[in-house]
Amino acid sequence: MEGMTTSLQWSDIALRLAVTVVVGIVIGLNRSEHGKAAGMRTTLLVCLAASVAMIQVNLLLPTAGRPPGSFVMNDLMRFPLGILTGVGFIGGGAILRRESIVIGVTTAATLWLVTVIGLCIGGGQIALGIAATAIGVFALWGLRWVETLFTHQKRARLTLKLGPGIDDAEIVGALEADRLRIVGRSLTLDREAGSREVAFEVLRVRKEGDTAPPAVVDRLGAKAGVARLRWDEVS
Repeated sequence: MEGMTTSLQWSDIALRLAVTVVVGIVIGLNRSEHGKAAGMRTTLLVCLAASVAMIQVNLLLPTAGRPPGSFVMNDLMRFPLGILTGVGFIGGGAILRRESIVIGVTTAATLWLVTVIGLCIGGGQIALGIAATAIGVFALWGLRWVETLFTHQKRARLTLKLGPGIDDAEIVGALEADRLRIVGRSLTLDREAGSREVAFEVLRVRKEGDTAPPAVVDRLGAKAGVARLRWDEVS
């Protein structure tokens, strides 16, 4: 059944709820698979809440004395817009920032998508909801595989505690020789210990999923005069 109707039978409600549950679980599997806080249960509940809200609109819609084509007089957009606004707070809570790292954006977008899908299915636009689900699943699973085929520019931080026997220029030359572009640098001196700590912000090009430090990190760690070394991927 497509579109909003003036009468809604329990068979219609059961169909919409069943499709909602399937859609919520299918999309939620991706978030659970990657260990996200908003996983399958959260995705299903958000989708179900949106669907039930639209079913409620169907059930409570005053239609006495009005033709089926007069729904615009009831300003139905207020209800789904309110639902989407509420989900915005949930999505905002899913986005976290840790120093230079921003995580949770895909999860927030997924919650937004399942809300719209739930509104479609609850409103009777089942084919549209299923089509959106198929595209969403392709984006979450298919495009993630495509991303692994391309290289990405990532930001990292290299921190070294250096003794007096090594020059900063030697570190810079080693990084540039390994095709790491230096975009930031800081220096901390410890005059009492006779050492200094140098931190480099670098950009490296790597494939998605390749989290191993570049070879230059091991070479620098083996150098005389390097007391401590730390490598952190920041984005």
